[in-house]
Amino acid sequence: MGSIPSSFSALKSLHYLDLSRNNFSGQIPKYFQNLTLLQYLNLSFNKFEGEVPNEGVFGNANAVSVVGNQHLCGGIQKLGLSPCKVQGLKKNKRSHNLKIMIPIVSCSILLVMSLFLIIFTWARRSKRKASSMLQTQEPFPKISYAELSQATNDFSSTNLIGEGSFGSVYKGIMGENGMLVAVKVLNLKQKGASKSFVAECEAMRNIRHRNLIKVLTVCSSIDFKGVDFKAIVYEFMQNGNLDEWLHSNEVQVGVQSFSFIERLNIVIEVAHAIEYLHYHCQPAIVHGDLKPSNILLDHEMVAHVGDFGLARFLISSKKTSSLGIIGTIGYVAPEYGMGGEASMAGDVFSFGILLLEMITGKRPIDAIFKDGLNLHHFAKLALPERVMDIVDPSLLQELRSTDENVGDARRTRRERRVSIKEILITFARIGVICSMDSPHDRMEMKDVVAELCIIRDKFLGDHS
Repeated sequence: MGSIPSSFSALKSLHYLDLSRNNFSGQIPKYFQNLTLLQYLNLSFNKFEGEVPNEGVFGNANAVSVVGNQHLCGGIQKLGLSPCKVQGLKKNKRSHNLKIMIPIVSCSILLVMSLFLIIFTWARRSKRKASSMLQTQEPFPKISYAELSQATNDFSSTNLIGEGSFGSVYKGIMGENGMLVAVKVLNLKQKGASKSFVAECEAMRNIRHRNLIKVLTVCSSIDFKGVDFKAIVYEFMQNGNLDEWLHSNEVQVGVQSFSFIERLNIVIEVAHAIEYLHYHCQPAIVHGDLKPSNILLDHEMVAHVGDFGLARFLISSKKTSSLGIIGTIGYVAPEYGMGGEASMAGDVFSFGILLLEMITGKRPIDAIFKDGLNLHHFAKLALPERVMDIVDPSLLQELRSTDENVGDARRTRRERRVSIKEILITFARIGVICSMDSPHDRMEMKDVVAELCIIRDKFLGDHS
């Protein structure tokens, strides 16, 4: 009851605000249009009256909701409100005052013209720069807690398909067409969960790539108990995550084999996604938590990189938009442990560990890695001659079987075996270089993509 407290004007970092159905009255505070980071404002079903501002968040009809306030007027045209009569009188009064002031200040205009031109030029350049850095995209459509609860059968444990650092993921069915979705519910009691939600929404708002998970909608509301609730809804991936396929013997029995060409295609698709984030987004984005469980596979086994809760915008080649990040043990770059900022090189390190896990079938925290030995050194010590000794046994069996059945009369069996070994050596060497301790010694992702594509072409050429 009453007006919105003026203290809200101090929330400069506010992204989402839902004040619907709170019985607020009076005029809508104009300071909301000065909160530059505010992306969504819900003022619906209150008792506000008077003129609706038309700048800032109010300039986007999809970012603000004022329905259910019968005495509001003005605002941008897309809100569909009637014009304010008082606003018209004020406008006429301002025009009259302006006509009086023009003769008075005409001489001053000549003196400040040069300064005006400088400011105008600077403003245009700044606007172009801002436009190139953050593409203007519509915010995600909103969905209610009740709709998500219904879609997931009240977030039933039978629909639980995954758990992470900041929340749980549920399988859901939405809409009249019964679309399958994955609903990530944030555990807001966990420190950093709210920041993770904002980071993921901000990162995913402006990026589009076939190998990145697609966000369908978001929910920032309260549950039936009046507790804050935040969730992100993604497209559902029928084949689960990469971790389940790499270590199927740990979680399921009888799963179909995971072939070398499938693994190779997946790492290339992941590399393409990270290359896109690093070199084709403005500003560039650092994922920050690349690991098998964050790589989802659709019905055609196409990889989609997900979970951008630790993503950071790269402002320069050395600094990100916020303080450093914490990744997952085994995949996090060593410089992060010493307080280093998130960087492209950190993503490359995580990708290198992922690549070595793909070829060896061993997690970076496997029990064999102790006394200073880790997955990087394990692979490095085997190169080049003993590379076959570290290959995932199920993968090695498939490659040998393929090699023996290749009907290529132009080459001897010995020559084909050498070809397979060379391919595996190159594959493992890329993983080793990408996971070097020093960021300066690692490859760049655009070079990784090129090298992996060469490996695939060579493998398909030798075994087609």
